[in-house]
Amino acid sequence: MFPLRDENPTRVIPLVTIGLIVVNLWVFFFVQPTSPPGASEEFLYRQAAISCEIVTGYPLTAEEILTGRCRVDEGQPVFPDKNPFLAVLTSLFLHGSPGHVLFNMWFLWIFGNNVEEAYGRPGYIILYLLGGLAATLAFVALNPGSTVPLVGASGAIAAVLGAYAVLYPGHAVISLVGWWVLPVPAILFLGIWFAAQFGLGGTNVAWEAHVGGFIFGLVVTLFLRRRLLRRVYSYV
Repeated sequence: MFPLRDENPTRVIPLVTIGLIVVNLWVFFFVQPTSPPGASEEFLYRQAAISCEIVTGYPLTAEEILTGRCRVDEGQPVFPDKNPFLAVLTSLFLHGSPGHVLFNMWFLWIFGNNVEEAYGRPGYIILYLLGGLAATLAFVALNPGSTVPLVGASGAIAAVLGAYAVLYPGHAVISLVGWWVLPVPAILFLGIWFAAQFGLGGTNVAWEAHVGGFIFGLVVTLFLRRRLLRRVYSYV
């Protein structure tokens, strides 16, 4: 099931959503290196969030990278100037492949504009960034010894999806379901999306981050729902 658009027009220009899409695409296609071979992998180890580094507070050593084992004893970091905690932020703007970034940006475009309208631009930025942080911490909590770079805006976008589910559960998401184009209630579409994350175990998809981000966006928006919907209705 793939979303094509939603039947939920906005009354404001979603400048933050557009800006996030532009920044993510610019970073992937013009900042992340694609050649020579290995340059992209080195870039991600240098810039991306890594569970082991966040838990220990130190950048990975060569032994940790080669063995994939997170050790607590000290060693010479490969990238000694790296700030493991700042990397949590930079990871939200890095992606593993063209399909990865394009898929994420499509979801952000469909669902982000309405959430931006409800939260307002400053609040939407805060939701997005804190959602990304919550998603990363969820992944770290369940994978504290991982030495693999965690990249992608998926966790932050999952927070946006959680917010959308609370704010607009009955709005239709026009979706490609097999060979058919069908309207699917947002709560059903996003509920299926959420449940599907638990089937991604054993893949290279950080489903834990998706789940953590979605729950964060859902819970925060539940507390703010009345206030946010008043903001939406005030545009009428």
